[in-house]
Amino acid sequence: MLQYAGGNTRAFELLYNKHKAPLYRYFVRQIYDNQLAEDLYQETWSRVIKAASAYEAKAKFTTWLYRIAHNLIIDHVRAKKPESSFSEVYEPEQQPDAMVASASETPEQQLQIQNKALLLKNCVQELPQVQKEAFLLNIEMGFTAATIADIAGATLEATKSRLRYAQKGLKTCVDLKWQEVEYD
Repeated sequence: MLQYAGGNTRAFELLYNKHKAPLYRYFVRQIYDNQLAEDLYQETWSRVIKAASAYEAKAKFTTWLYRIAHNLIIDHVRAKKPESSFSEVYEPEQQPDAMVASASETPEQQLQIQNKALLLKNCVQELPQVQKEAFLLNIEMGFTAATIADIAGATLEATKSRLRYAQKGLKTCVDLKWQEVEYD
């Protein structure tokens, strides 16, 4: 980023190519609306470009980038009611890798894996926004609790609590929903 701020446009290309897919997935997983995700994604890169000259390497670039993305999501959630801005439309490319069954599994086993993955996805969507964000940043992006705290502007202890509550809530949700499926 410092090279880009110094005028090296190739440095921006490298940053963009490295972070474009994970950043876009971050938006899609947070808001489940592809068009809105695309808009916020583009706005994030626009802000990166605008802030290039003032960029200071106080934190890792990824922390700074996801802080911008986090702030855009928070602004959007504050501007709209969460229920009206999140859709339940899932695209095939959004399916988690866990849903890809191996050829050695029976069709029944494949269906069970797909059902469990869909249950988990629905449970993630039901988490409170701060827990969902912490969970996704940790699981999908591999960020530590400290990095997530920097991105979200929260304390480390609050972030650890969000992760614990998210995991506990997901376990409870999946267990309950799976029991419902088994009894149907």
